[in-house]
Amino acid sequence: MSNRRDFIKKTALGTIGLGTALGANAMLKSESSKENIIKKNNKKPLIISTWNHGLPANEETWKQLKNGKSTLDAIEAGMMIPEGDPKVRSVGYGGYPDREGHVTLDACIMDHNSDCGSVSFLEGIKHPISVAKRVLQNTPHVMLSGEGALQFALEQGFKKENLLTPESEKNWKNWLEASKYKPVINIENHDTISMLVIDNDGNISGGCTTSGAAWKMHGRVGDSPIIGAGLFLDNEVGAAAATGLGEAVIRTAGSAMVVELMRQGKSPNQACKEIVERIYNKHKNHRDMEYLQVGFIAVNKQGEYGGYSLRSGFNYAVYDEKNGNRMEDSKFKMTWDN
Repeated sequence: MSNRRDFIKKTALGTIGLGTALGANAMLKSESSKENIIKKNNKKPLIISTWNHGLPANEETWKQLKNGKSTLDAIEAGMMIPEGDPKVRSVGYGGYPDREGHVTLDACIMDHNSDCGSVSFLEGIKHPISVAKRVLQNTPHVMLSGEGALQFALEQGFKKENLLTPESEKNWKNWLEASKYKPVINIENHDTISMLVIDNDGNISGGCTTSGAAWKMHGRVGDSPIIGAGLFLDNEVGAAAATGLGEAVIRTAGSAMVVELMRQGKSPNQACKEIVERIYNKHKNHRDMEYLQVGFIAVNKQGEYGGYSLRSGFNYAVYDEKNGNRMEDSKFKMTWDN
């Protein structure tokens, strides 16, 4: 009996010892895994934004971050650059008008706490990204639109001004002669600027701003101010933003779906590619297919980034400490000849 008791006792102690060893080993592996994630996330801060007007926007955002500004303030300052540049014909001042000659603007901004602000169908305010930030900070709402957004902006001290430049007015009058709505994608028409930022603490924020599709119907709102379509982020996972034909992005909740795929373990490039292919499959027989272009950019919590578009021609600006500010071409599913 005593031998049996001794055997059980020794076996139990051995099991405890083995369990302790295995637990310690698992803990070491867990800590090692955490260290690998931390080492991998070495691109802080990191900024990625759509199209070549993302370069000056990135530059200003980077400068603001280095000067200690908050990420939202830095995004706002960066996006104000293309918004205020009349040579950028798809964002803010100088943007192409709708078919009635009105320049109407959309924008949104979102921080790492998932707080967000948005304005849509806003007229007469040069910097809609700033109004969107005030919606986030000073209201209980996410989105204000049209006259309500304008009223709020004026109450917040913004100045109303004419955003239709002589050049855009001339283009609009020339368009009226034929009055055909046929977007010229990649050429100053759907070139939203979307921006994603990983700050020094590894937190993610983002924003979008646009004057929308040229010659759109009065009152049309695209994907850019819609959280989950033009922009979405989850600070535990990553962020994504869109450019291109907003209707196609809205129909598929594009940016939110990119983030969800990253949650499942896909890289930013893989996630963007899968959603672009989903959009293609849903639109290949659609009336919009003739001029359909959609592109996504994405970052994940580990500091990886990527982009993918339906057709050729999409590029994005990237800024990090190691390589500075540069343009990168997106991979794509098809060329315009397909």
